[in-house]
Amino acid sequence: MNHAAEWLETDALGGYAMGRADGIRTRRYHALLTVSRTPPTERMTLVNGIDAWVETEDGTYAISSQRYTPDVTHPDGAGRLISFSTEPWPTWRFSLPNGLEVTQELIMAHGSPLVALSWTLSNPAIATLIVRPLLSVRDTHHCTRENGAFNFASPVAGQRIDWHPYEGLPTVSAVTNGEFTPDATWYRNFQYDEERARGLDFVEDLASPGYMRFALGDERAVLAFGSDTAGASRLLDQPALTLWERLSRAERDRRATFRTPLHRAADMYLVRRGTDDGRTIVAGYPWFADWGRDTFIALRGICIAGDRLPDARAILLEWAEHVSEGMLPNFFPEGGSSAEYNSVDASLWYVIAVHDYLRASAARTQTNAADEPALGRAVTAIVAGYANGTRFGIRADDDGLLAAGVHGVQLTWMDAKVGDWVVTPRIGKPVEIQALWINALRVAARWEPQWLELAEKAQKSFMAQFWDEDVGVLCDVVDVDHTSGVVDRSVRPNQLFAVGGLPWTLLDDEQALRVVQHCESQLWTSAGLRSLSPNEEAYVGHYGGDTLQRDGSYHQGTVWPWLAGAFIDAWVRVHGSTNAAKHEARERFLTPLLAHYEHSAPGHLGEIADGDAPHVPNGCPFQAWSVGEALRLIDALQETAVPQKVEPKARRRA
Repeated sequence: MNHAAEWLETDALGGYAMGRADGIRTRRYHALLTVSRTPPTERMTLVNGIDAWVETEDGTYAISSQRYTPDVTHPDGAGRLISFSTEPWPTWRFSLPNGLEVTQELIMAHGSPLVALSWTLSNPAIATLIVRPLLSVRDTHHCTRENGAFNFASPVAGQRIDWHPYEGLPTVSAVTNGEFTPDATWYRNFQYDEERARGLDFVEDLASPGYMRFALGDERAVLAFGSDTAGASRLLDQPALTLWERLSRAERDRRATFRTPLHRAADMYLVRRGTDDGRTIVAGYPWFADWGRDTFIALRGICIAGDRLPDARAILLEWAEHVSEGMLPNFFPEGGSSAEYNSVDASLWYVIAVHDYLRASAARTQTNAADEPALGRAVTAIVAGYANGTRFGIRADDDGLLAAGVHGVQLTWMDAKVGDWVVTPRIGKPVEIQALWINALRVAARWEPQWLELAEKAQKSFMAQFWDEDVGVLCDVVDVDHTSGVVDRSVRPNQLFAVGGLPWTLLDDEQALRVVQHCESQLWTSAGLRSLSPNEEAYVGHYGGDTLQRDGSYHQGTVWPWLAGAFIDAWVRVHGSTNAAKHEARERFLTPLLAHYEHSAPGHLGEIADGDAPHVPNGCPFQAWSVGEALRLIDALQETAVPQKVEPKARRRA
């Protein structure tokens, strides 16, 4: 058991509960109840945690631990943890010195901002459980300090308690079968080690309005927290034990429908956007909302390979309404501000997602004829907007390739920026953008065949300008800074999209094999692909430090597991797409990749890892496109009854 492993539960609205296996909060994001006021944005952390201990005839024993300044862990509850599991939901077992064992469980409601905890004894005994809630009611990205404005009033009605800590902010409600005693106090100087390592505010004070006392041996002890932000109130208007029984039964049945833990993890990223019918994908927990690029990449695995075509349909139709000058938003800022159209590839990934959705729908006879005109309009608007020219210098050049970029703006997925410093500007004609562009043109020809002519022109230009015969790789950017003939030969994984991860490949068989072999030798790790070869001067092997250091290394060697999708797909293609190739790819690449992140985030994959061995996971611990691409690979690597026969130099995936 890895005590530092992180778990996640979500509410399908953008809210979540998350923490470490040992219960020690090391992030300001670790919390029992974080809610989204405008799904899936405007997250607020309401209940950060609990302090809990068990009173027996033999003594009093903590079953929780806190981290305080300066570097103090107290009390010793984490030391009594003997097991932790995420199946079927987060479950802890504590062993007390007198032989008693306490089991703690946590479930988050699906579709409501509500989390429930329960405690049971594994053997008959007389014991009293004391639980103190720790509240903040603040923006999830900030820490709070002791203040006189916090309202500790705790009106009780039956088993329900309602707190209104601050005027104009969400109410925090609780329902419990324990006896509540008001006892207002502040817990001071919690220390969040992960935030300190990131150079951010890492000290916080939390308010505790009182405590709950349970006769633990009599029945299951239950304490549930909810918010008035999205209709959890009615769930809290029932007895605590009834709430737990209904919630656990509903969640056990719902979770049983998922084929694997990874499929269940994927479900956590699907959330409501705006209206009840709107759907989107959260890019990652705990700090990302829904980003266009991430959504469309993740959708192919989470929804299409994950057999959730209705969700794919809802997401694609929802985003289709936001096409502007051929572009889709990269993200929607918090607080309802205008969408940010600052990505060259988000719109192109949308086109690829539409292609995969329509193809899967036809194969599974789930095609909705009414969808195609709306999706077709969005696709052709994107391609036409790009061909004619749109924001940030995005335009089809005379050679048919897609030029993009202006100084001071980061447009590709390698989008780190610190102040005015764009770390990897990649202005000109980035390689993966051409792969996406040519694929998008071929997709658009489904509705307007004339786009095939431009696709063929761009294909010929690509072969003439990007291939480096001496090394056997593709340039990362040509016409750098829009200067004809200037190239960037940095060895990066972006070139793989010319071979794998997209419907059409751009290279012949020999070139494709050389690209895959070169990327495997320099970029592949058990955690995914490095964003830059260690042989490059700008390579950084460890992701860490303050914002400047972290963002400066973000795409300069840091490993990204989502890129495994393009790499493994390409590897299988160049090895013939046979059952033998699929089997070898699964055992050689995918299985170690999944195992690598199981230690840090059971059932999930994270955002990044260090470029240097042992490739420690880092960044956002739960990332949608990492999970999505893993699911897509699981589906793609299924062995067929009859081995596929691939025609030489075939450019379209069978």
